[in-house]
Order: sequence, then C-alpha cells, then structure tokens
Amino acid sequence: MPLSIPAAKTSGLDFLALGALVHRLDPGAIPFRKARSLDVWVSGGEYNVAANLADCFGLSTGVASAMVDYPVGDLIAGGVRAMGVRGFYKRFEHDGVTGPNMATVYSDRGQGVRAPVVFYNRCNEAAALLKPGDIDWKGIFAGGCRWFHSGGIFAALSDSTSQLIIEGMKAAKAAGAVTSFDLNFRAKLWKRLGGTAKAQAVLREIVSHVDVLVGNEEDLQLGLGLKGPDAEAKNKLDPSVFFGMMATVAKTFPNVKAVATTLREVHSTNRHTWGAVLWLEGQTYVSPTCELDVVCRIGGGDGFAAGCIYGLLAGAKPEDALRLGWAHGALLTTTPGDTTMVTLEQVKQLAAGGSARVQR
Repeated sequence: MPLSIPAAKTSGLDFLALGALVHRLDPGAIPFRKARSLDVWVSGGEYNVAANLADCFGLSTGVASAMVDYPVGDLIAGGVRAMGVRGFYKRFEHDGVTGPNMATVYSDRGQGVRAPVVFYNRCNEAAALLKPGDIDWKGIFAGGCRWFHSGGIFAALSDSTSQLIIEGMKAAKAAGAVTSFDLNFRAKLWKRLGGTAKAQAVLREIVSHVDVLVGNEEDLQLGLGLKGPDAEAKNKLDPSVFFGMMATVAKTFPNVKAVATTLREVHSTNRHTWGAVLWLEGQTYVSPTCELDVVCRIGGGDGFAAGCIYGLLAGAKPEDALRLGWAHGALLTTTPGDTTMVTLEQVKQLAAGGSARVQR
C-alpha cells in the first residue's frame, strides 16, 4: 500500500515524538577539560524533530517522555514549551541525591582538524524507566495525530523503552497516523543490553510497525542485520550502496514505504559537503550537494528529518520534500544548539536554489 498522509485538521497534533529529553552542556570550541563556561541546550533525537517542526515549520507537535520534578527538569520543560512543543509526561520525583535524573550530554564543537567530543551521563535516567502503560495514548490521540516518531537511541535505553515504542506505534496506527523511526544505531548503548544481536532483534520488531525509516546503509546493516550490496561507494556522497539495499529493505519489511538519510563528507570539523537521499515506494531521489561552513553539527540529521517530514505532511512532491529536509538540515548546522533557529522562508529559499547573499 502507498504512503497515505492524513489530512490536516484544526485540532489534534500534526506530529508526536516519543523519546528521552536531555540537556546538553556545550563549551563551544573549547575542549571540555578546559571549559569555564557552558551553554545549555534542551535536546533529544526524537524531541528535536518535534521542536523543529513546531518552531520553523509551524506545525502542532508534542513529545511523550519522562520528566523529573526538580530544577533540571524545570529547565528542560521550559525549553520544550519555548519551542512550541506540548509535553506529555510520566512524572518522577527526585530523591534529592541519586535521582532519577534527566540525562546530561557533554559535547564540545571541535575546530578544524580537532573533532568534536561527545560523552554522556545517563545514570539512573528517568526515560529509561518508562514502560508500556506509562503514556496515555488514548488521551493524546483523542483529537487526532498525523505522524508518530521515535528512534533507536530511546529503544536502547532499557528493555522496557523498546516495548513502549511498539505500544506507541500500535496506538498511532489505530489513530490513523504515519509512523517513522530513526535507527540511530549506537553500539555503546546496545552493548549494555546484549550487543548487536540484541539490537537487531529489538529493532527488527519495532520496524515491523514502521512506515518511514531514517537511517543510512550502516544503520540498516548493523541495526537491522540486512546484507549490503557487494559494490562499494565511490565516496561518502555516492548513494549507490544505500539505494542498492532498498530491495532488501522492501523484501524484509514490506510495510516500510520510505527510507531517507543524509550524505556527509567531512573535510574538517567546520567544512562538510552535504547531501541527502530518499527512497519512496520504489522511486529514488537525490538532493543537490552544498558546502557547509559548520558552526555546530549536532542535530543536523534531526533537522533533515523534520524538513522532509514537513514536506510529506504538506503534500509536496517527493523531490521537493527531500530538498526541504536537505535545506533545513544544512541551515541548522549554521547555528549553535541542537534545534532550529531558522525560518521557513530561509529553508524554502535554499531548497529552491537560493544563495547566501545578503538579504536587504
């Protein structure tokens, strides 16, 4: 069956994300070990897409997650509201000492030949405690929902979070929503739960409920155990290996109607060549490429996903939806932080072939 996009409504949600909310501490270009001051960004792979769709694209979005009643939780909840996203939370009390906690991500931006360094503190993370039955899907979906999204990082937090994703996917399907999933395979996270074999078993079960996948050929191979083609890519921007896997995806997961990902050639921390690809119902689409002068690369992939999803929800042609994702992801890397600071007009201008000349 083709990908069927629900019509826009005056009530309900255009988009709901299910995932962990985190706060990222960012010392800018200074290595963390020498940092003296930090910016704080509210983030989360799934939430970022909801925030981008609300703030830049003007859609009605929400995030289902865990929230801890302490000052860090207040900071994060305030950031969610500021981006125009509705929070649907399972609330936890903090014991004043050990948690449960809202996860912390530490990340400097690197510079030139010095790569960014990212590490985490997810000890006693509230989101990892989420389990089936904790989210009121009936209440959230009562007014309708057009698109439901989750991701592989949330799935890897605990045995119960993956089951909650499946519960959410089923509830979303019953409500008539499109379902999407960003594979985001992270070996370090899955190692705690049983390694690659466990990851593949869990992710394959989740993907059996998914309409739209976000992930590159490495995600497909490591996360889902799919065999790639024998041919090697000529370079990082060559989509042949990615498209060469789509027959296997379609055969293994006939429910999946679309797969999309970014293409990135990293020349230095601050200089990337950027592209994107989309496979939709057997047809292939490739974006233009552009040279990025990167301020902060964190969240670029989520920016791409948001733009592409917006295009599909808006009824754009597939090639135009891909260009919107490509343009928004590119623009997001030109600002600090994990979520969008650009306007829909700027996205449309770049997607249509606009330049960086001054706007007067």
